[in-house]
Amino acid sequence: MAKDNPDRQGSRQEIDKQPQLLVDRLAIVSVTPDADRATLFLKDLLDHPEAGDTLRSQFGSHENLEPFLMGIVGNSPYLRDLMLADPPRLLSILKEAPELRIRRLLSLAHDTTAEDEAGIMRALRLLKHDLALTLGLADICGAIDLEQVTGALAGFADAALTAAIRFCLGDLSRRNKFEPIDQEKPEVGSGLIVLAMGKHGANELNYSSDIDLIVLYDPDKAPMAAGVEAPVEFVRLTRRLVKIMQDRTADGYVFRTDLRLRPDPGATPLAMSVPAALVYYESLGQNWERAALIKARACAGDLPAGEAFLHEIVPFIWRKYLDFAAIADVQSIKRQIHMHKGHSAIAVAGHNVKLGRGGIREVEFFVQTQQLIAGGRNPALRGRRTVDMLDALSEADWIRLRTRDEMREAYVFLRNVEHRIQMLNDEQTQLLPKDAEGLTRIASLMGFVTLQSFEDEFLAHMKKVQHHYAELFEDEPGLSSELGSLVFTGDDHDPETLETLSRLGFKQPAEAASIVKSWHFGRYPCTRSTKSRERLTEMHPTLIGALAATDNADAALVAFDSFMSKLPAGVQLFSLLRSNPQLLSLLATTMGAAPRLAETVSKRVHVLDAVLDPAFFGAMPSVEEFRVGLDRTLSQARFYEEALDRARIFAQEQQFLIGLRLISDTLSADRVGFALARLAEVVVDRLLRQVVLHVGETHGVVPGGNVAVLAMGKLGGREVTASSDLDLILLYEAPDGVKESDGKRPLAITQYYMRLTQRLVTALSAPTAEGQLYEVDFRLRPSGNAGPLATNLEGFITYQEKSAWTWEHMALTRARVIASSRPEFKQKIMDNIRETLTKSRDRAKLADDVRSMRARIEKEKGTKDVWDMKQVAGGLVDIEFIAQYLQLVHAHETPGVLAQGTEEALEGLREADCLDPGDAELLLEALRMYQRLTQVLRLSLSGKFVATQAPGGVLDLLVQASNCPTFTRLEIELAELQNRVRQTFVKLVGPVEAVETKVSP
Repeated sequence: MAKDNPDRQGSRQEIDKQPQLLVDRLAIVSVTPDADRATLFLKDLLDHPEAGDTLRSQFGSHENLEPFLMGIVGNSPYLRDLMLADPPRLLSILKEAPELRIRRLLSLAHDTTAEDEAGIMRALRLLKHDLALTLGLADICGAIDLEQVTGALAGFADAALTAAIRFCLGDLSRRNKFEPIDQEKPEVGSGLIVLAMGKHGANELNYSSDIDLIVLYDPDKAPMAAGVEAPVEFVRLTRRLVKIMQDRTADGYVFRTDLRLRPDPGATPLAMSVPAALVYYESLGQNWERAALIKARACAGDLPAGEAFLHEIVPFIWRKYLDFAAIADVQSIKRQIHMHKGHSAIAVAGHNVKLGRGGIREVEFFVQTQQLIAGGRNPALRGRRTVDMLDALSEADWIRLRTRDEMREAYVFLRNVEHRIQMLNDEQTQLLPKDAEGLTRIASLMGFVTLQSFEDEFLAHMKKVQHHYAELFEDEPGLSSELGSLVFTGDDHDPETLETLSRLGFKQPAEAASIVKSWHFGRYPCTRSTKSRERLTEMHPTLIGALAATDNADAALVAFDSFMSKLPAGVQLFSLLRSNPQLLSLLATTMGAAPRLAETVSKRVHVLDAVLDPAFFGAMPSVEEFRVGLDRTLSQARFYEEALDRARIFAQEQQFLIGLRLISDTLSADRVGFALARLAEVVVDRLLRQVVLHVGETHGVVPGGNVAVLAMGKLGGREVTASSDLDLILLYEAPDGVKESDGKRPLAITQYYMRLTQRLVTALSAPTAEGQLYEVDFRLRPSGNAGPLATNLEGFITYQEKSAWTWEHMALTRARVIASSRPEFKQKIMDNIRETLTKSRDRAKLADDVRSMRARIEKEKGTKDVWDMKQVAGGLVDIEFIAQYLQLVHAHETPGVLAQGTEEALEGLREADCLDPGDAELLLEALRMYQRLTQVLRLSLSGKFVATQAPGGVLDLLVQASNCPTFTRLEIELAELQNRVRQTFVKLVGPVEAVETKVSP
């Protein structure tokens, strides 16, 4: 938080002078966006029979209390629910010093006991509720600082783990499998080690954080009963420990728990022996694991044994020397942090405060990288906490005082923003809301009076972080100083140059040298001017290095040469690339990591025009911005065919930019489907208008008629990939009495709309001089290919009511009007679809239809390939069928479960208690993983993905999108996910087998 900011309410100095009780320390009061609604919630609090009157009496003696509570209930649904769930608890929190209450809650958690598992789970969850509300209120009002909040969360995690471990070990003892040294504290001398990793290890847990753990045991130390196998029992205990911590009950959960940071998690048990872990780290440990272990801390179980283990692996974490390959390895794990020097536009709305540019991860990586470089020689740089290590780096003269101060202030500010985001709904997210209302809530919870003042301070911090992070790598030796000889003059190739190229990874150095020479000889239009050749000469060492850094240097160079041959001019681009090496790396990455995009560059060099726009590095364009951009270019078309060409140019550029945003990580894989769908619906809408005008020149229009395009499938669900067909249905209606169009060559109503649909298909899919837009598919219309291409709305409604099969109603759950002649017609269509989907259904018959259909598809298209994420058992089709089945089952009684997108549908079903939270969490995890990986594959490759034949850059993108540390681990997790999804399908719908019944409406 900025100092002395007139837009902030209260200050730390004011707070320090206040009395000890929380109610006396309300220095920062959030403004509620909807005072009337907040007043209703506040009334519920004041009407409580036990706490209401006492709370009301406090308003008179504490003038800030009422507006403070109004700000909380109006801005944070999660904190509001905690307050309303137990008003006496709220009163108790307000009447106690937060520091004392936090200390008491941690002590209670640490000492929690229970007779059974349900008892310990409930007790810890209720204490977590108390802590969450205490920290939320004390944090927002400014009574405690970031260190106290994160420390309390980590401390509670430690305490809860200790209580859970005591319960589990005590139960083992009662079953005569474990002989504790201390019955009251069975963890003492148990040999059971629980290491806290990441933010938990550093005592920096965020408000809704997962906890990352590594569980080990010392088989020589564990006091197991005679004949009892320690490996078996400790694995069972670990599984039970995770259940106690993270299973969602009526009381919520304690902490989501992740064990995947243990050595080789795909092949090792949940609890690993200390000797096995030591052997792994000594022989197979990777640099990303070294970086992760910087923050490792013994947090529960046998603490001395944990400390001894960490001492044992000090040589693995902190090496005396560290080469640049190790730094690059660590950096590859953090691919989310890609800098683009020269373009400092950072979006606020929708920005990821953790992984986005200028975000928390960049501060952490800034610290962690320098710790790995220098920590081996300087033990003072081996600390776990980010803020502490900024001080240590400054004291060791690794960073300037100003850098330390700006990074620390930014880190604290951004962590506070992260907490406010998570306080909204207790979700593990770091994405700022996209809408002004949501952003205003965050700004208010941060204590800002206006959204603008919050945005200004947010951007200022992000830009400072971005600057210092970039500066860290600017001081590294330039690539050109290390490359060696690069001489591209004369008839014969320079032997030292060939040696340099070979060493850099070019398998055919002579051919590579010939290609570069052709540039310098001015054989391409972009290199014919002296100035452009000078610019190219200045940048070519960096260019050669960037191409060499790709997985296939020779292929990348050939692709880049093809790109160069099509450039009309070079000065502007070469100057930009020379001053912006990261953009050059981006292009080189495209050549190596995304062959499909590289092919687009070679064929359609104009797509790079859009990359030169600094807005590329800002927020993803909105629907309105797409519309404005497409309208601008279409308005310049002199005739219909030129309009089609211009639409293709626009769409190709935007599709290419979306792909570049993915591989450069300015757009997460989660958002690619939404971005491509947003683009497609704008293109369809605008081309429908062009088609109507074009057909109208000859055939006129149908007086009073209406037309709309219904998006189905991936487009309807906003899950479009780079290779998706567009599933469309054209619907129309004409007034009674109108028999034909009104043009110079009138057509009957049916013929007119048939012609309109045919022209729309051509406009979207026919190849022109500028290529093709989309493949379109109208087979989801009533009666499929046997029915008319254009569908009368009345006939469509009748068909859905009387003749449609179950699969057609499932498909209808994704239907969405994306273009319409009138808003009223769009609403009429959606109302009728909703009426169809909310009809009462026979659940058993519906389940039989769905599983029979899945069986038929599996028989025709089934596969064992885990990378065929659509058709494989437990893949996308399973998840989509579950979501569609459950919507059709429950929509009659709960229409709110209807949603076109599969993710939104699953979330809605969970919120409506129509889907078990555990099942929903699994399905959502799998869906998001499949969609992220599918987006990467479709944008990167044109054909079937075969892991052993794919470019390394593509594998890196897949690893990055999955958040897995290695590709091998990703494949293991993918197979496990698919197995669990299929099990869930069987549980919810039934076995995948044909049922002897007619699949009908």
